[in-house]
Amino acid sequence: MQHEMGEGPLLDAGGGLSEAGFARREVKRYARAAIKAPWHRIKEWDYYCITTDTHALALTLADNAYMGLLSASWLDFEKKRDWTHSLTPFLTRGRLALPESADRGDVAASFKGFSLAFSHEREGRRLRADFPQFAGGKGLKGEVLLRDVPEERMVIATPFPENKKAFYYNQKINCMAAEGEIVVGGERHSFDPSRHFGLLDWGRGVWTYDNTWYWGSASGLVSGAPFGFNIGYGFGDTSAASENMLFWKGRAHKLSRVDWHMPKGTYDGASWRFSSDDGRFEMEFEPLMDRAAHVDLKILRSVQHQVFGRFTGKAVLDGGEVLEVKGLTGFAEEVQNRW
Repeated sequence: MQHEMGEGPLLDAGGGLSEAGFARREVKRYARAAIKAPWHRIKEWDYYCITTDTHALALTLADNAYMGLLSASWLDFEKKRDWTHSLTPFLTRGRLALPESADRGDVAASFKGFSLAFSHEREGRRLRADFPQFAGGKGLKGEVLLRDVPEERMVIATPFPENKKAFYYNQKINCMAAEGEIVVGGERHSFDPSRHFGLLDWGRGVWTYDNTWYWGSASGLVSGAPFGFNIGYGFGDTSAASENMLFWKGRAHKLSRVDWHMPKGTYDGASWRFSSDDGRFEMEFEPLMDRAAHVDLKILRSVQHQVFGRFTGKAVLDGGEVLEVKGLTGFAEEVQNRW
């Protein structure tokens, strides 16, 4: 079953989801004030990732109630190296004021000399980052404008059966053309909007304590036109809809179930395989490198494996058109959180 949601408030009077399912645009209105769960269970974040054939940039602003997060990551696929610098102000409790919509509202934060800002402009979404101590003092600084925001996206509202006041409202916007420059350790890297694309992962919700999720995404060019996808599963009750979706020339094409065939014991060695229950998504994934992170504070624990690599296979649109995908750069991740 793939239930497409209608418009209206995200939450009902009791703080539960008014409707579970998927959408192709922001049909549900998220309001932090409507949440009825304890403050420390609220999780909000904006995560941007821009990929090229040789590098990737990831920027995160998050407010997870008892702690915030300002984070920047830079990956070099050719050297197989990655750097991440994260700062965690404590007891933010919503003070970062992340927007209640993925389509409007700006956010900016600074902490200990580091700063991140995501703003909406007429031309698109502008990302600004300044991390002077990035990579042991090499520094990371720059601006990127994400243009040509597609008309459609992946939107999903997921309940958690064990807690009626827990939910996840998520939007993934793929295939935004990236233009700008980032300077890492004095070396300049430019993004070309004719061939480089960015992704927004916009998440708002009330989470249960212990979860594991799987998420994969890619954006690039297929037959000279923007193509991307979002696949994933692992948490909550997804009987109303999955988050699996294709994007082609600005339009979203809904998939049902996508199975992940992952090698055991390694993340960046043997190839992975993905297959859908209807044969519309069949991909081989060749890992390039694993951006791994492990934080264990006993009560709080996070084990992350975000594996970047190349996707090759086929994707079938709603109308039956078959797209041949060859070496599309993206990632697939496994994340375990106790938070």
